[in-house]
Amino acid sequence: MTNKRVYNFSAGPSQLPLEVLETARDQMLNYEGSGMSVMEMSHRSSTYQKIFDDTKATLKRLMNIPDNYKILFLHGGATQQFGAVALNLMDKGRADYVVTGNFSKKAAQEAAKFGDVHIAYDGKDNNYTHIPTQDELDIRDDIDYVHICQNNTIYGTEWNYVPDTKGAPLVADMSSDILSRPVDVSRYGVIYAGAQKNMGIAGLGVVIIREDLIKPHKENIQVLAEYDTMADKDSMYNTPPAYAIYVLGLVLKWVEKQGGLEEMEKRNIKKAALLQDYLDQSDFYIYETEKGSRSRMNVAFKTPNKDLDAKFVKESIEAGMTNLKGHRAVGGIRASIYNAMPYEGVEYLLQFMKKFEEENR
Repeated sequence: MTNKRVYNFSAGPSQLPLEVLETARDQMLNYEGSGMSVMEMSHRSSTYQKIFDDTKATLKRLMNIPDNYKILFLHGGATQQFGAVALNLMDKGRADYVVTGNFSKKAAQEAAKFGDVHIAYDGKDNNYTHIPTQDELDIRDDIDYVHICQNNTIYGTEWNYVPDTKGAPLVADMSSDILSRPVDVSRYGVIYAGAQKNMGIAGLGVVIIREDLIKPHKENIQVLAEYDTMADKDSMYNTPPAYAIYVLGLVLKWVEKQGGLEEMEKRNIKKAALLQDYLDQSDFYIYETEKGSRSRMNVAFKTPNKDLDAKFVKESIEAGMTNLKGHRAVGGIRASIYNAMPYEGVEYLLQFMKKFEEENR
């Protein structure tokens, strides 16, 4: 058994800042003199209410969320919102989805259970290596909303602009790049995210929704999908994912302490450039994601063949790294370099890649 921590390049659940883990460890048995763990607290207690309120206030401050938006902390991660978005926002029964990867495809499939879903763009023909330009989007008139997945963890692409939706509310799944850079929240109707990639631990879904989009719910939907009910009860209709909200609060405080989202963006640009620039000049590694569509959070690439991919993953584990195996849908290698991944971790990966290239040509 070793106490040495590895460089964890997992796409999610992902690496957390060490400082966050240490704080959670120190507070595990006795949170601030309460005599109990946050895991054991009543969500109705004044001690937990302060954790909840502080977490929400810090998120609002960090992301500069306007006053006419509600923040909801819900169960089920991002996937729960695939259906909830459609159930709450489909008044006319029509929505357009931009499919740029696996999760936007799943979101579209779920929403199609509840209304007329039109695929405004599908990147399957280019193997999802490209984010569409505005001209490539076939957005209809008179729709309830347009849905995008802002960062695609499997294929390593990311939107670098906010699309024109012809006045329809823009709904964005930001699970894997939220908190990685400043975002103008006012340009979105709904932002939602699973916490386990860049915000904290699994089980928590964060929804940021403009108040005018919170309308009386349909009669035939489950109560935990009702945005109006959850907003009215301040996310506490039932017991919320209490410990995950606590960890989110620790992560938010850490981000704020580092210098906020502006500083996170600077660090993420620097980390991504280090890895992507090397891949661009290498004639050994295969990096197919188009420039202009590349994610700062997830970098997906391959070696010349599948056997070398497997060897790369095996030897990377022996070298003190983990979770570099690409998603089963595409294979290859994937390095997820979220906020918590230090620059030194990317440097260490790069040294390994150079050595592997030299030894396996």
